[in-house]
Amino acid sequence: MTVSNRPAQRRGSIVITGASSGLGAEMARQFAALGYDLGLAARRLDRLEDVRAEIHARYPHRVVELAELDVTDGDAVHAVIADLDRRLGGIDRLVANAGSGSGAALGTGGWAANNRTAQTNFVGVLAQCDAAMEIFRRRERGHLVLISSMSALRGMRRAMTTYAASKAGVAAIAEGIRAEGPTGIDVSVVYPGYIASEMNAHVRERTPFLVDTSTGVRAMVAAIEKRRTKAYVPAWPWVPIGAALKILPLSMVRKLT
Repeated sequence: MTVSNRPAQRRGSIVITGASSGLGAEMARQFAALGYDLGLAARRLDRLEDVRAEIHARYPHRVVELAELDVTDGDAVHAVIADLDRRLGGIDRLVANAGSGSGAALGTGGWAANNRTAQTNFVGVLAQCDAAMEIFRRRERGHLVLISSMSALRGMRRAMTTYAASKAGVAAIAEGIRAEGPTGIDVSVVYPGYIASEMNAHVRERTPFLVDTSTGVRAMVAAIEKRRTKAYVPAWPWVPIGAALKILPLSMVRKLT
């Protein structure tokens, strides 16, 4: 994304969870470049401070509020999002990005890792949606963005089983909210393909179709800005792969993981 140090006109306020590294941190940079004030939340407050310092060095007029948050603590999620809403003078968009990729094949001793992933990726997102929708319903406006995964389209094997199931649940939450047709509220689900991040650093050499973080997040931001209901990103090759995944036999699907 080509950016300028010239201050962009303020376009609203976005809260991004899981913003201390990877896709969340890069979304913060790119949304700041577009003119948004930010509320950034994550478990690692020191890393959030680094992201804020980087943004302020390039865009000193941007407001960047920080909050330490573990999304598996539902009460904390509600309190933090309400506080960021107050500090930012109103949230226009929430991006539920915080996630975990740890896991193991079921029945192989990996319960703790699988439980952590399920709690973070599903229950944590449920809490974020509840907290954001309370604000959006009251104001009858807002944009809820849930970050799912291409793996959500089918059941995945081994260490990916819980991750894929949790991300499928994320998409179902979004569709359920959207089915209500809440007044003035848009709900988007983004399905990233393989985008370089801290989460997949250990498997990059054997990951097909991997794109760098900036390129992948640029596609995510573009889809979010268009308020797309559903977006496979980057579009190439993930739009055709997404169509294929829905009809391929499981024996072929498993070769993708």
